[in-house]
Amino acid sequence: MHQCPGFIITGTDTDVGKTYVTQIIAKQFVKKEINIGLYKPACSGSELREDNKIRESNEIKEGQKFLWNDVELLFNAIDGQYDRSRICPQCFHAPVAPPVAAHLENKTVDSDLIYSGLKWWQDKVDLLLVEGVGGLLCPLSQEENIADFALKTGYPVIIVARLGLGTINHTLLTIEAAQSRGLKIAGIILNDTEQTISDISRKTNPEEIQKRTTIPLLGIVHYQGNQIISVEGNAPANIDWFKLE
Repeated sequence: MHQCPGFIITGTDTDVGKTYVTQIIAKQFVKKEINIGLYKPACSGSELREDNKIRESNEIKEGQKFLWNDVELLFNAIDGQYDRSRICPQCFHAPVAPPVAAHLENKTVDSDLIYSGLKWWQDKVDLLLVEGVGGLLCPLSQEENIADFALKTGYPVIIVARLGLGTINHTLLTIEAAQSRGLKIAGIILNDTEQTISDISRKTNPEEIQKRTTIPLLGIVHYQGNQIISVEGNAPANIDWFKLE
């Protein structure tokens, strides 16, 4: 389906930092003056603009304005070069899977818009990063999950996983699920989502994962870091994104 080079950024779970890692990659391209596109087919979980508090109610009141933090991060990563509606054409309020969030608003996820929104980018950028929702098998619409979507796009997958305890199992399960569906996996990025340093598995997980899969470990993002670090040391990872495919 795809024309320009690109990747699907998926995760082993929700809140593993897919958006955070995606915007780090995007900023690298912006810095090099390479035209990068960012696309998220659907986003759920809004925040109130006026006080920035996360919504706890599904009720939508007249006159209130909302923002979607993931969309804002992606929008800012490319310096506002493209409209938010192009980055993410479908946004819903409740912090649950998009089809569930849409149902709570008496709506449905528009499956046609998922793909027409993706197609819009094809002749406009040099590389397109497509960020999924939740994990690989998270529902995207009533008909498809992220794995189904990735397969239709033809893009290889980059898996974002937590650096800490439990990530070996989650990462290997995601790899197995992706491969069983015929998806090509370009690599794994481990993201440190916790500030604490008490988890000894953070030091051993990269090596243990590399022992158990042939999928390349592209690098590590340290807690609130702004670059992908090489697994072997503290230097920035040397990733040739255009050769990963």
